[in-house]
Amino acid sequence: MTEGIWGELVGQQKAVAVLQRAVDSGRHAVSEAQQPKSHPLRSTPENRYPTSASRYSMSHSWLFVGPPGSGRSNAARAFAAALQCNWGGCGQCNDCRTSLSGAHPDVTLLRTEQLSIGVDEVRALVGRANVSPVGGRFQVVVVEDADRITERGADALLKSLEEPAPKTVWLLCAPSADDVIVTIRSRCRELRLVTPDDDAITQLLIQRDGISPALAAHSARVAQGHIGRARMLARSDAARIRRREVLTLPSRLKTLTDCLTAAENLVKSSAEEAAQATRDLDARELSELQQALGVGSRGAKPRNAAAAIRDMEEQQKMRAKRMQRDSLDRVLTELTGYFRDVLAAQSSPETPLINQDLADEIRPLADRSSGEQAIRAMDAILAARTALEGNVAPLLAMESLMVGIARASRT
Repeated sequence: MTEGIWGELVGQQKAVAVLQRAVDSGRHAVSEAQQPKSHPLRSTPENRYPTSASRYSMSHSWLFVGPPGSGRSNAARAFAAALQCNWGGCGQCNDCRTSLSGAHPDVTLLRTEQLSIGVDEVRALVGRANVSPVGGRFQVVVVEDADRITERGADALLKSLEEPAPKTVWLLCAPSADDVIVTIRSRCRELRLVTPDDDAITQLLIQRDGISPALAAHSARVAQGHIGRARMLARSDAARIRRREVLTLPSRLKTLTDCLTAAENLVKSSAEEAAQATRDLDARELSELQQALGVGSRGAKPRNAAAAIRDMEEQQKMRAKRMQRDSLDRVLTELTGYFRDVLAAQSSPETPLINQDLADEIRPLADRSSGEQAIRAMDAILAARTALEGNVAPLLAMESLMVGIARASRT
């Protein structure tokens, strides 16, 4: 893997090569772009860059897409750092470090915890993007969840993409191009990241986190290409215990009561996980808002303060809802891998299992059930994911899922 700022982009050699070429040509474009009425990064067919060698390598707007865990947000932040770095992404200088942390004056990072990115947030980003860079290189805006931009937000962003300010670069991230509003994605250069292989993730866990080779290999395999998930499993006993509890569910769903109880426990544990993750953050945000509003001081305006606090509380509830949904989505991913293993054991017994540690449960289930049953179980998982994305109550979605799995697993 390439050294410097790109070192943790596991299995993304092709994407890194594209970004490095863009950094090189972008640096050349900025140094040469003193011509009047020209934008150094404007995506136009004619004379896009001063030299033919750098032609079409850089763009003022990018869309990083890739499956969960592929590192699309890390790639965008690394690219932002490289654009600011005098050495194209050394990873050691102040520009690299501050760009990655969000402290660089010319790099804005938006990572939302909400279900959507509204027009007010986008307008604030556009305003920031129109400011000339302090360092004289680029003004970079990174939006890690561009698929959550609302239609009104997309309208506010559109003009900035069509007529960008000089030296402004937009880096948008999403699971796929189809998840982004068409008017936005059509104005961005798309960069696709791939799912890294197990060996690459294993080596990263060993070298970066000091994980033992056996645990690193196991975590990489069961995480199915999701680097963040692999790291969590490798470092957390609780995460490994929770995964095993989820994957033993299919063998424990014998009655309707079993299904309803399992669904209730899943929803309860996901809510508790979200509450635990947000408790300290919620308290800190509320304290900072009260201090900013002067709550408790003589000059405070109680009516306005109450409205602002209510608005923050609603946003915090939405954040907790999203985190709960993300937790349940991990459950669905684990179960998908489980039934993929059942189907693989039925159709091709020599195929390695994702969940090799559960082979003693998976292979007997494969022997006494049919491929059609495994497919029906995966259909139930897909239906649950669709329901959650459509804001169906989590308990209803999980109850339907458990019943569907029980029916599909019945012999």
